[in-house]
Amino acid sequence: MVRSTTQSKYSHAELIMPDGKSISISPFSTAGVRKINFEAEENAEDYDIVCVPVNTDQVETIEKFYADTAGDGYDWPGMILSKFTPFFIKRTGRWYCSEWIAYALRLAGAVDNLYHYADLTPQRLYEILAKYADKD
Repeated sequence: MVRSTTQSKYSHAELIMPDGKSISISPFSTAGVRKINFEAEENAEDYDIVCVPVNTDQVETIEKFYADTAGDGYDWPGMILSKFTPFFIKRTGRWYCSEWIAYALRLAGAVDNLYHYADLTPQRLYEILAKYADKD
């Protein structure tokens, strides 16, 4: 559903924290923004991972943002309408996975220049973050 709606290679994005926890939101879960153990080793071929370097202060900012938004619901209208209009549509207290991640990384100062994208699909987020990737 998400891939066809957004015309994206990717249907989902997660922010993997240094402690191995993954922060994201799923459109088909009632948990809202949540943090779980990330276990890519089991299905490594299913993931394209981009490592964006962050420092301790940035991690703390992301964790605070998570604490402030934990449990917030999925923003289906925002995701769909932002894709099909030239405007960024946002419901307060609602997120879609790539939007939450982009906002968290921007708030932490780990990335910039995200403000001019109305539709931050998982694929667009991947393309943007690839520019910041740790090349080591």
